[in-house]
Amino acid sequence: AAYFGEGASSEGDFHAALNFAATLGAPCLFICRNNGYAISTPANEQYAGDGIACRGTAYGMPAIRVDGGDARAMYCATRAAREMALRDGCPVLLEAMSYRSGHHSTSDDSSRYRTREEMVAWRARDPVVRFRHWLVSNGWWDEAQEKQLRHATRQQVIEALDKASKVAKPPVSDMFKDVYAEMPWHLQEQLQETLQVARRHPHLCPPDMPVE
Repeated sequence: AAYFGEGASSEGDFHAALNFAATLGAPCLFICRNNGYAISTPANEQYAGDGIACRGTAYGMPAIRVDGGDARAMYCATRAAREMALRDGCPVLLEAMSYRSGHHSTSDDSSRYRTREEMVAWRARDPVVRFRHWLVSNGWWDEAQEKQLRHATRQQVIEALDKASKVAKPPVSDMFKDVYAEMPWHLQEQLQETLQVARRHPHLCPPDMPVE
């Protein structure tokens, strides 16, 4: 399964992948989370057609559109798509209509490109809250269990953070060693430049991070 956002569907790789998968009969799933924004670019500036699912038909593969904020609907749609891919030996495109309730990243301020009213309206449809209400309505969950879970989870997070804070930080060079078995020349150059800057400006690095 390949997961991506609607913003990625504007890239050439998306179209090439769907075309190859369809013509080769690859039993795989393309799962698009259409949350309405590609960072700050709204969906109406990403495409003029009817979303992403219709592109599956254009490439000759089945497509499903589902409420991405409904956990049960997502499970059922994904299961159906998987069964279809395995049974028919074909790729399936699944478009989950959702919403990004938070910012895109820590450097993003989504209030600059969408209104507070919009965000509040969508948060009222929070998928976690919706799923919890469904569990409660069936008698499978209650406030006492919720309180206990939140307390236990908070303790787990605090313990994990405390444990992580005691682990020695890796050297700066580790940032360049996680992809290739042998570091290519351009990354070697970038590593040396990074080390030079870190040594000239030690305040830019955490005090306990080895500059090597």
